Amino acid sequence: MSKAKRNKDVAFIRRWIIFFMVALVFSGLTAVPLEWGTALLAEMTRSWGDPWHGWAAYAAEAVAHVGETYPFLFYGTDWLAFAHVVIALAFIGPYRDPVRNRWVIEWGLWCCLLVLPLAFLWAPVRGIPFFWCCVDASFGVFGAIPLWLVLRRIDVLANKDPIPTFQ
Repeated sequence: MSKAKRNKDVAFIRRWIIFFMVALVFSGLTAVPLEWGTALLAEMTRSWGDPWHGWAAYAAEAVAHVGETYPFLFYGTDWLAFAHVVIALAFIGPYRDPVRNRWVIEWGLWCCLLVLPLAFLWAPVRGIPFFWCCVDASFGVFGAIPLWLVLRRIDVLANKDPIPTFQ
């Protein structure tokens, strides 16, 4: 493989890893301003009608009640945000050396896959409506796309047969 091709592949990998890390941190940090964020979501979905607005308004009301009555419970969502940041830091390894740290990308793909049973099995137990389970599950689906692209390109760098595509 030529040096120019290798550099191009590494740049591709790094761009997608940075995108994934930023998206992971951003999605996690949305758990910190929970009262403000749920109120904003309720307002943004007002014109959408039910079930979107109904659920968003119900969630915003519940979060506001918890904030007024039991604000210490939000400490759990602060830790959720922190966990997203820490998980994003794990991707520094494949950013630096994609071939040696391929396993981190595989781990990330497994994590994305495991979002699906969490969303569809546990959310109903908590009273989350099906349409919102689909929103939650989409994080795993959309998160897997850049990781899949990165994994294929790492295999090219490693002179291995890339993972087959579904064409």
